[in-house]
Amino acid sequence: MNISREGGDVYLLDYSRESLRLVRSYMKNDEVTFILADALKCPFKTNSYDIVFHQGLLEHFTSPFCLLHENYRILKKNGLLIVDVPQTFHIYTILKQVLIFFGLWFGGWERQFTIGSLSKLLRKSGFEPIHYYGDWSRPGIFYKIIRELLRKFRIKLPMYPKFFGKFTKKFYNLQNRLAKKKIFLYTVLSIGIIARKI
Repeated sequence: MNISREGGDVYLLDYSRESLRLVRSYMKNDEVTFILADALKCPFKTNSYDIVFHQGLLEHFTSPFCLLHENYRILKKNGLLIVDVPQTFHIYTILKQVLIFFGLWFGGWERQFTIGSLSKLLRKSGFEPIHYYGDWSRPGIFYKIIRELLRKFRIKLPMYPKFFGKFTKKFYNLQNRLAKKKIFLYTVLSIGIIARKI
């Protein structure tokens, strides 16, 4: 982790022992301190952190205010909250909602956000959004679906396809350029906001 290499302290919190064990198995050294705890009741002092980051977490709460309130509590004044969530207007979201309806979604219940709705939520929770970002699925959602279907027949495709070579690189570069324009944040798979505690 870059923050750790720059001399910062990095903590990874999860309420699942198995999740922490898996992450620890991928770490090469002790760059991170692992904490087994609930994100709604962090075992940290008030105003103690410069940055809080979560990806794929906020969308699992029917009322996200409890999590954001706890994020606010543990952040120092002017500290940064980085939130990464699924975006509303995407084929992934449609497929996810269908699977949730039939009880087939692996991640349980989930919501999704637009840049506008996430910004409003963060403002209500005492944060001021200062930067927006987003990313498309890489590889694409249809490749992932085909990959999962073929696994049922014991046909394994690589996690990241290499057979398109230069075309794939050019396409990803185009996506990176487009993602800098706010309107394209309504086409990406996931969106994120960096917000400052005020």
